[in-house]
Amino acid sequence: MIPKLHYISQGTTPKEHIENIQKACSAGAELVQLNVKNLSEKKYLKLAKEAREITAYFQTRLIISGDYKIAKAVKADGVHLEQKGSCPTAARIHLYTWQIIGADANTLAACKILIDKQVDYITLSPFKAEKNKDTEQTILGLLGYTAIVEALNTKTPIIGVGKITTKDISDILKTGIVGVAVADEITLDFDIIKKFNQLLSASSTEEQRHTF
Repeated sequence: MIPKLHYISQGTTPKEHIENIQKACSAGAELVQLNVKNLSEKKYLKLAKEAREITAYFQTRLIISGDYKIAKAVKADGVHLEQKGSCPTAARIHLYTWQIIGADANTLAACKILIDKQVDYITLSPFKAEKNKDTEQTILGLLGYTAIVEALNTKTPIIGVGKITTKDISDILKTGIVGVAVADEITLDFDIIKKFNQLLSASSTEEQRHTF
């Protein structure tokens, strides 16, 4: 089972990431993605262990961003791979059989490749443009989501991501997207997790290949 709401951790320091993960778990998050940049492997491993302790206490699922070796070391529920990151096939060989793999995509072609490599879910981004951030990626919006999801016609869960707010949920679900990954909106107010879950109408969507 893959929850429909993913909280992507934020913070200016590793400590803030941990504090925000604790707040998210306390507020009812069912899945948290530890997403920290520019840390040494040793420090990332230490942080991941702390995150695993917190999420285990709350029975929240933990996904490690970018590093499948750390995901295996801390026995996280899975790993999330960026578009220019590790190959899902290589990660699958390394991970425990029960751990899941999610991956980013921005195009129909990228989604098809990931599905062929048997990822467990895909995050399709970005939904909206980020202020003060240049990107070479196409801003997908509702039209992009609809076109890609309809063309794929897949059972692999497709999760929307990219400056998504509660106001977007109703329209996003109409595109065939099954859930959302959110950072900013939740970090600003962790109580909004309840509203997201209500709008998403169910806590989880069936996951095709593995169960946690």
